[in-house]
Amino acid sequence: MKTVQIYTDGACSGNPGPGGLGIVLLHGDARKEISKGFELTTNNRMEMLAAVEGLTALKGPCIVQLYSDSKYLVDAINKGWVKKWQDNNWMRNKKDKALNIDLWRDLLELLKVHRVEFIWVKGHAQNKENNRCDQLAREAITNSDRQKDTGYIETLSDI
Repeated sequence: MKTVQIYTDGACSGNPGPGGLGIVLLHGDARKEISKGFELTTNNRMEMLAAVEGLTALKGPCIVQLYSDSKYLVDAINKGWVKKWQDNNWMRNKKDKALNIDLWRDLLELLKVHRVEFIWVKGHAQNKENNRCDQLAREAITNSDRQKDTGYIETLSDI
């Protein structure tokens, strides 16, 4: 299996508000950058969707080091929270439903395909690739071709 590094970041202008994601994929000398903007979303959704989109971009099963500055994303995976939520019918505790279930489901499916190590990096620090992802995400917020985050819109109808 190929070994790939994926750097991801999400951003929002307001929370909720217009959002964007940035991804850098590295394999040997190969480099691919991805960015997308969304009309209405949250920062956590953009952080998660960046990871989903990065893994989805891979053409086959890979060994992946996925770097994110989102403690929400990295801790939910590394500390087993998301598996616990899934086992508890997507409840965080006895009264609170987990958020972003659609993205957690997508991510868990991708983790069946790839061997992924989630690594937290400090945001806005000296990590060149994380800073590039931040730039891509912020630029995507201002794009005129922003998409609808249908998963976020669907969660609003649950309220």
